[in-house]
Amino acid sequence: MPDAAEPTRRAVLTLGSTGVVGGALFLAGCAPADTSDGSSGSSTPSSSAPEPTLESPAETGGADEPATGEDLGALADVPVGGSIDAEIAGEPALIAQPTAGQVVAFSAICTHQGCVVAAAGAEFDCPCHGSKYDAATGAVLNGPAIDPLSPISVAVSGDRIVAAS
Repeated sequence: MPDAAEPTRRAVLTLGSTGVVGGALFLAGCAPADTSDGSSGSSTPSSSAPEPTLESPAETGGADEPATGEDLGALADVPVGGSIDAEIAGEPALIAQPTAGQVVAFSAICTHQGCVVAAAGAEFDCPCHGSKYDAATGAVLNGPAIDPLSPISVAVSGDRIVAAS
């Protein structure tokens, strides 16, 4: 049964034929409900923090950006077009430099069955079941894994790679 504060679709459609106000009500009635707090039926924006924006697998900073997190190593240690094994926040990770100065990082945990994936140049290889991932994107190149590796945000600060915060 509709809430007394919310008009029924029939009422909105009837009002919709009366002009601009009805049209605005009609459009408002078509807006998706905000269910971020687990409730349903409310289209009132929540007062919580704004939704985070989607970012690339890793942030690449310029040489003049200050360090923003854990120092992960020297940029020179990651070959251009290649990758290295690493540890970020105590977890196995992979860092790649697809093009000069652009750094990306991913969890080294295989999405197939949780084995630790190894850096292998322009790809990452899982020693357990043969899955291969693209080092620049974390995408699956060859299964049995079907999901990409989880990205980790990193940045370049001077000549160092740091975990982005």
